[in-house]
Amino acid sequence: MTSGKGAFVPANGELFEIRPRIFWTRLALPFRLNHVNIYILDDGDGWTVFDAGIGDAATQAVWERLLAGPLSGKPISRIICSHHHPDHVGIVGWLCRKTGAPLYMSETEYLLAQYYASNPHAIDGDAFRRLYLEHGVSAEETDGLLSRGHNYQRITTGLPDGFVGLEPGTVMAIGGRRFEVMTGGGHSSAQVMLLCREGWLLLAADQVLPRITPNIGVTALQAHGDPLGRYLASLDQIKRDVPNDVLALPGHDWPFENLHRRIDELISHHHERCDLIAAATRRQGAQTVDDLIPVLFPQVLDLHQRSFAFAETLSHVNYMLGSGRLTQEQSGPVARVVSALHNDCAG
Repeated sequence: MTSGKGAFVPANGELFEIRPRIFWTRLALPFRLNHVNIYILDDGDGWTVFDAGIGDAATQAVWERLLAGPLSGKPISRIICSHHHPDHVGIVGWLCRKTGAPLYMSETEYLLAQYYASNPHAIDGDAFRRLYLEHGVSAEETDGLLSRGHNYQRITTGLPDGFVGLEPGTVMAIGGRRFEVMTGGGHSSAQVMLLCREGWLLLAADQVLPRITPNIGVTALQAHGDPLGRYLASLDQIKRDVPNDVLALPGHDWPFENLHRRIDELISHHHERCDLIAAATRRQGAQTVDDLIPVLFPQVLDLHQRSFAFAETLSHVNYMLGSGRLTQEQSGPVARVVSALHNDCAG
């Protein structure tokens, strides 16, 4: 089966068997991106869950119905979370407590999830305030971003005290299939994907999406990091290691084929955005990250979307600083960037 825009997608909490013993459902999100995909694999004596959803009452209610209904014949034996973002891991603390199932994650993603869950000022404290102000965001808008723009990151139910670590190259047997663990950076630090070569399946999480581009954003935790460089390197590796003919099961939207073509589109998309930034700095001179947000995101954004837009714009700036396409100028407390070459072209 191939799904796509306009094709069948399951309703909120409805199970659809996309491949034998592999079930797909969608759980609602209270944002513009209004759903996350969850995959439930029949593992013989139990169920393996891949990603869990956000930690709100609506998601909990859907899981209650699933546990009392189509999943009631046998227990959830393990829960795999691809990465630490709340739309994937937010409900997992409650779900692990409810079912007694162990949590499987990469070590980096588990520790990041614990860091944000246990540190109340990790998302609204001085580090993010300094980051926004340094890159040209006004004090008033910074207050709004920290109070309302980051609400998404607060919708969690905690995590269990322990977990089972997933390492790249590890092979997991699930429902008679062998799944190879892969990890990729950029959207998150070590996001887990599962590749089944015999069944031509890739549980791709948010690393490769069929319609939108995953947010590639700098956070205050690593303000000078290069997530875009890591993401592009990850896409190159996936293209080398994963056959084009797999059915990709992504974290949002719908399952898709032609994986390599989609990877090429994502790579081109990010290079085109770097070209837009280079052109803006040649045309207008030194620019802050805040100045450059409408270059990449010309539509009107609410505070939630603007926090993601800032993080993504900064990721492109950091990548271009690292590659020498931009140089940074510091004028007082505010940083600005300018094209390093008058006749700059894509590298």
